[in-house]
Amino acid sequence: MKKRLMILGSLNEFTQLVKLAKERGICTVVCDGYPDSPAKQIADFAYDIDVRETVSLSRYARQHDVDAIITSFSDLLFECMVRSSDKAGLDCYLKPEQLPFYRNKMKMKQLLNSLSIATPRHVCLKRGFSDTELSELRFPAVTKPLDMYGSRGLYVLNSPAEVRRYFSRACSTSRVKEILVEEYNTGYEFNLMSWVMDGQVHILSIADREKTGTGTRDVPISTRNVYPSRLIGDVYEPAKNILEKFIAATGQTEGALSMQFFWAPGQAVEVCEIAGRFLGYEHELIEYSSGLSIEKLLLDSIYDRDALRKTLNEHSAFMAKHSAVLYFHSRPGYIGSQQTALEITEWPEVAESQLFYREGEAVVMHGPNPYFARYDITGKTRPYIDSVTQRIYDTMTVKDIRGKELLYRNEMPRYPENH
Repeated sequence: MKKRLMILGSLNEFTQLVKLAKERGICTVVCDGYPDSPAKQIADFAYDIDVRETVSLSRYARQHDVDAIITSFSDLLFECMVRSSDKAGLDCYLKPEQLPFYRNKMKMKQLLNSLSIATPRHVCLKRGFSDTELSELRFPAVTKPLDMYGSRGLYVLNSPAEVRRYFSRACSTSRVKEILVEEYNTGYEFNLMSWVMDGQVHILSIADREKTGTGTRDVPISTRNVYPSRLIGDVYEPAKNILEKFIAATGQTEGALSMQFFWAPGQAVEVCEIAGRFLGYEHELIEYSSGLSIEKLLLDSIYDRDALRKTLNEHSAFMAKHSAVLYFHSRPGYIGSQQTALEITEWPEVAESQLFYREGEAVVMHGPNPYFARYDITGKTRPYIDSVTQRIYDTMTVKDIRGKELLYRNEMPRYPENH
């Protein structure tokens, strides 16, 4: 009987997953709301449908008699995969009743507190809150809508008055008209990706997540993630222990598990968020640095558990090679010239690149394009990665139609001398 798989998501990140599935003889059914997108062009079947229409997705799944529904890289896609699988009667590594611990920030914080896992101090506020509700927090603090994704509604604020002024903006795209306000951690930040199998956490990677301030109240932008983290020896064990406690409480025994967290010398690991999916636009770096293919792992989790178990047992997050993804963010405007950005894509040090706009197009905030551009670089040593990064930062420029710089200027942070 032919294997059949539904994949939620059709943008560039999903093309390799569709290709690998087809190479294995798996019939692919790709669904989301983006017409004529890359993964749909090569899929066996493609449907233009809002992924939040989980009843329709489950109907298509039954129609094609698929073995499973899979996705990754997005919180919304992850949630819709769980709900659609449940409606279609298909196995999935999480059930809808477990979703609040991964998708509702306040529920997640409450669980972390109950497990004595460090997380920034926080409060949940409704419109018309009083200043006394913020009396236990130290400023600056960051606002977060309870149920949104993609860095929407995040602001770094310095007083209760500013929280009140930004309240409507912070929850403008959220279904829940409440916001989470938490102390802003200024320590080093990390991205962790892992896979849970038979109730055991297997850490795949820990990366340095570097950010750059924009001079506004917006949360600093993510500008570079580097694999492996130069601080991995300090955070590996405490991070693993946290995830083990977390899944024991939520009941997750299989599937993807990611975490963003903070740490600084002399301090404990402090959890920002935990997600039930892989992180977007950087899972390729795991393959650059270690050879482990996330696409293969996702398919093996459904069709070849012995191969999955072998992969997890042989893999180490302490990778021998180094790689980084560089993100460039833009102010709103119309693109005049991106010649320099195009030239950088041809540099021999750049393993892969993507420009998300064309000349003449308008840059749209929180649209389908998460960044203006991204560049993947690889090398044998961290100093080499850092030197190439700085050259790109010094060279990169994109002008608007009036000749004014569109891009925010990326910066590299300082690390402890002994790391």
